[in-house]
Amino acid sequence: MPAADTETLARIFREESGRVVATLVRLFGDIDIAEEMVQEAFLVASERWPETGVPPNPGGWITTTARHRAIDRLRREASRHDRHAQAALLHEQSEPIDPVGDVKDDRLRLIFTCCHPALAPSAQIALTLRLLGGLETPYIARAFLVPEATMAKRLVRAKQKIRDAKIPYRVPSGAELPSRLRAVLAVIYLVFNEGYTATDGEELVRADLCAEAIRLARVLAELMPDEQEVLGLLALLLLIESRRGARTASDGSLVLLPDQDRASWDRELIAEGQAIVRGCLHRNMPGAYQVQAAINAVHSDAATAAATDWAQILQLYDRLMAAAPSPVVALNRAVALAEVEGPEAALAAVDALDLDTYHPFHVTRAELLVRLHREDDARHAYDRALGLAHNAAERDHLERRRRALDPA
Repeated sequence: MPAADTETLARIFREESGRVVATLVRLFGDIDIAEEMVQEAFLVASERWPETGVPPNPGGWITTTARHRAIDRLRREASRHDRHAQAALLHEQSEPIDPVGDVKDDRLRLIFTCCHPALAPSAQIALTLRLLGGLETPYIARAFLVPEATMAKRLVRAKQKIRDAKIPYRVPSGAELPSRLRAVLAVIYLVFNEGYTATDGEELVRADLCAEAIRLARVLAELMPDEQEVLGLLALLLLIESRRGARTASDGSLVLLPDQDRASWDRELIAEGQAIVRGCLHRNMPGAYQVQAAINAVHSDAATAAATDWAQILQLYDRLMAAAPSPVVALNRAVALAEVEGPEAALAAVDALDLDTYHPFHVTRAELLVRLHREDDARHAYDRALGLAHNAAERDHLERRRRALDPA
């Protein structure tokens, strides 16, 4: 059996905790119990595995350990005449281990539970990232640009709301499904984004989250094959994922899109994503995810960075701004604008945005200022970006760009 060092345990937690929490929520119907028991199971693993080694199926070991501990806890509470505990224990003992129902996927059920309209949209997304992605509260708080204490309170309130309102743990059907879809798509997209560029840590990418988001998007596409935005999201994730292997050099350093080795892009994923985009265009019911997928399809068409059809990309960003306007979309549009109309026009568009606490905003400003030969201003922009970035690979990249501007 492989050794169980701290790094191995952390990796297994990242990869398995979301699935195990989702399983325990189904079995016990209580998010707090699921979270706490999974944490206890990993604590036991951290004590035992360094001596015994990592078991062949670590996720199964964690699930079994957490389940047994949950049963023990509920029995203790039931002995104190806790009716809720008695009901939960009875539910667990009568519930089969294998998922049941139309959609046999615990994690998708958990997303729909977290995305119930009784919860605020920000709470829906934050709670799903916490439960499914295993992200700690400080990371989620940074992603939402709020203090950690504020995010912690939101998460507690959201879980209380699910419990008090007795929100069912299931994928809704019929008329309920479309009204819940927007939040679910947003959550899957954010899970993928957190995997593609991790908010924190030493590594740029969390491949487990990328794979999980794509898997969930595929399940959702099977469930709702006529929903164009579901297909658009799947195409978008596939096209972005096709470039993941080229995003880092052999030493783990970040490689920007123009400098990537396009021969190493995954052509099968590109072909699948482009085919979905063509199908969406044929139906002519464009939505935000479909437009973003089309933008990435244009990138994947270019054999070299110089061959990119930036005019088409700019037109697509204009459509995206009409469909789903936001400062972040406007920032990405400015990158295309720089290629079509030049860096001065792009900088004017960027400076009009209120994104001071968003580090890609300052990175974009810095790159445009470099192109305008305003090195002093670019250094200040890189310094501001470095003050906001927490991922080690991103910080290393920004520090190299910043040093390149220092006087000889």
